Amino acid sequence: MKKRAEHEPGYVLHTYPYKETSLIVELFTHRFGRVALLARGARRPRSAMRGVLLSFHPLRLNWSVSTELGNLISAEWAGALQPLAGQGLMCGFYLNELLLRLLPRDDPHEALFDVYASALKDLSEGTVHTAVLRGFEKRLLAELGYAPLLERDAASRPIDPDALYVYEPERGPTPVNGARTGALVVHGRTLLDLAADDYSSPESRDEARNLMRVLIGERLHGQVLHTRTVLRELSDL
Repeated sequence: MKKRAEHEPGYVLHTYPYKETSLIVELFTHRFGRVALLARGARRPRSAMRGVLLSFHPLRLNWSVSTELGNLISAEWAGALQPLAGQGLMCGFYLNELLLRLLPRDDPHEALFDVYASALKDLSEGTVHTAVLRGFEKRLLAELGYAPLLERDAASRPIDPDALYVYEPERGPTPVNGARTGALVVHGRTLLDLAADDYSSPESRDEARNLMRVLIGERLHGQVLHTRTVLRELSDL
């Protein structure tokens, strides 16, 4: 049975050339989550979709699905953001890569869609990148069922801001008892600052970045995030 979606809000995550004139478009949509669609003829010079299927811009999409790969019928602008540039642009690509690697297709995440849209808006307006990235990473992990424990330890005791904790990805934070070689050790203040999206402390900022890197890495199962490598070279985001 052929199914149709009309006027669906969405964003382009990535596009792949398909044959001579078409594209396969990976999209993040409001009601359907991540979907892959065939945009026939989208690479032709006179295609109405040629200059529209760009990342980081809100779109309204129409498509039909009768097989595993649906057909994108039309795409049009649904508002405008300031173009991302510099580190903001790389941060946008990082968010897209996270969604491509971690979200299964055809799995709706309406709340995460709103968080993604807000993150792009913040990046376009020059909001501090650290806060945008950490906030999105936290929400993404929560949507996947792996929300990090930040305000209580693995035994459900309140986090002590003056204590040190070993953070075990599958359990959460546990108080440090003796030397723990190779363990991920964070300050209690870092966990509370991360929960509150407060990155004014350089120590909290650095430890929060390392913690989220480990937690995201657990879900990637060995996959390498290419955008993270570039961001690391540009700055410690």
